[in-house]
Amino acid sequence: MVIEILACLLGLVLLALSSDALVIGCSRIARRLGVPATVVGVVVIGFGTSAPELLVSGSAALRGSVAIGVGNVIGSNIANLTLVLGVAALVAPVTVRRGLIRREVPMILLASAAFGLALQGGVSRAEAVLLLVGLAGCLILLVRWAVHGQTGGPDAGGPEQDLDDLTGPKDVSPLLTLLAQAGAGLVGTVLGAQALVFGAAGLARAAGLSEGFVGVTIVAIGTSLPELLTAAQAARRGENDLVIGNLLGSNLFNALGVGGLIGVISPAVAVDRSLAVNGVAVMMVVSFLATAFMIRRLRVVRWEAAVLLAVFVGYLPLLT
Repeated sequence: MVIEILACLLGLVLLALSSDALVIGCSRIARRLGVPATVVGVVVIGFGTSAPELLVSGSAALRGSVAIGVGNVIGSNIANLTLVLGVAALVAPVTVRRGLIRREVPMILLASAAFGLALQGGVSRAEAVLLLVGLAGCLILLVRWAVHGQTGGPDAGGPEQDLDDLTGPKDVSPLLTLLAQAGAGLVGTVLGAQALVFGAAGLARAAGLSEGFVGVTIVAIGTSLPELLTAAQAARRGENDLVIGNLLGSNLFNALGVGGLIGVISPAVAVDRSLAVNGVAVMMVVSFLATAFMIRRLRVVRWEAAVLLAVFVGYLPLLT
């Protein structure tokens, strides 16, 4: 069991460090190549922050550990809206724009519900394709809204300012240096994903735990570390758009992108009831609870953050 624990720890460290380098490196490359800031923010950063979940779940599906991959999606989506949002709102109350509630939030709820329905009986290839097509459609809408300024507000600071807050000002380093940074981040993220899946699967067997439970706890928390660190720092600086946008974007990619990938690699592989029914139910309840807190006065305050954190701790026995 020692080897499995060390593999998990190594995987978590590699994911936390490498995914950050991957996101920043890819974002700076895109900006150097003249990609519009709105596209970088919605597509590059949105995809990059979900890279750990994508690679971990993809690796798990390839190894035949579909429950780890599914648990990772469910657990990450729950962790984002309880642990991550809760920690951010404890640092400082998080304000939510009305336009985001009206457009992005319903999109995330529908994406989570679609993944939950597809999971019943296992995600078939046809359902996986529909999830991926849905992701493409959502990205097109998000980019169009961003380009037309429909997701911003008078105090949003603009897409360029948002990217400066997250990745720093435009980098003047040689393009090869930026490519090396992104490449190192990608390699580290892939290796971290492999180590984490290997360790998690071995730990589940050695400790007599289900792979789904390990996926929804250790693996999901590990792949949510980048969002947790980013959200806490953004909340401390009062950058509320980065907090909410990062979390909702991550959940969208997890449900449609990662869920679709699992179905493509290992179609129609059923997981146990604790994930397919209990896990999905908790994910949807948490999604609606977080939405209710966001709608109420358009901000998430500290007592609501405490409730979200309590839910994060309290739901775990339901999945054992």
